[in-house]
Amino acid sequence: METKDIQIRDPFIVPVAEEGKYIMFGSTDPDIWNPPGFGFDAWESPDLKNWNGPIPAFRPPQDFWSDRNFWAPEVHEYRGQWYMFATFNAPDRYRGTQILSGDSVRGPFRPHSDGPVTPSDWSCLDGTLHVTADGKPWMVFCHEWIQIKDGTICAVQLTDDLKESTGPVHTLFAASDAPWAEPIKDGTAYVTDGPFVLQLNGNLAMIWSSFRNGSYAIGVAYSDSGITGPWRQEDEPLYQNDGGHGMIFRDFAGTPYLAIHTPNRTPDERAIFLPLDISVNSRLALSSGS
Repeated sequence: METKDIQIRDPFIVPVAEEGKYIMFGSTDPDIWNPPGFGFDAWESPDLKNWNGPIPAFRPPQDFWSDRNFWAPEVHEYRGQWYMFATFNAPDRYRGTQILSGDSVRGPFRPHSDGPVTPSDWSCLDGTLHVTADGKPWMVFCHEWIQIKDGTICAVQLTDDLKESTGPVHTLFAASDAPWAEPIKDGTAYVTDGPFVLQLNGNLAMIWSSFRNGSYAIGVAYSDSGITGPWRQEDEPLYQNDGGHGMIFRDFAGTPYLAIHTPNRTPDERAIFLPLDISVNSRLALSSGS
């Protein structure tokens, strides 16, 4: 199956060099907005064009707390184990990011944390793992605009076993802090979606999504002082053609790519992979012709 044939949101690529394959995860339920949630599938490819799958990466156990909004799975290797960070929701709970674990990059993944590791009384989504230079695991996530109007990007340290959060939640920035981000809902709300943190020459870059000119878009923020910032926003978005929720990976030749879904409407969303330029001053830009 070709990339254009796979309905997927929030694509996340794990290159597996020893196999010469890329594993793609994402929000793969046919209708991610309404119950029931079925789980997450994975796809594998040697060339980012032709894919085998779907491979069942996660199916909820019978007593699983969530029945809807199975969103944005990210798969990370940490201390020799594979972990999936994913968003879930239920009628009597707040949406949040739970951590799953598996013995293989393909899973199957099973609940690892006891429910979400985001604050229990916050509406949250899109948790991503960031490990600091001294080996401490942190989760970066979104506090949703539907609860606070001006959505924020936050960070919280995790325990070494990734079972719980520990310490205070740090608010890194609000969506309205970015000059390029524009409000929705008749100008009353700003969206934050899909943070992803990249280490660049000792500093940090973060891509995240919001809206520009009525379309889904991706911006970049930078920190010279670690995960808690302060963070500086670029004036213009990295991508603004109705695509977003991105992540960055390198292909087997070492070229960095931005993976996103576009267009931002169901059931038409598809993954695309755009080559990136990373400048000598550690700034991200799309390669010319992307």
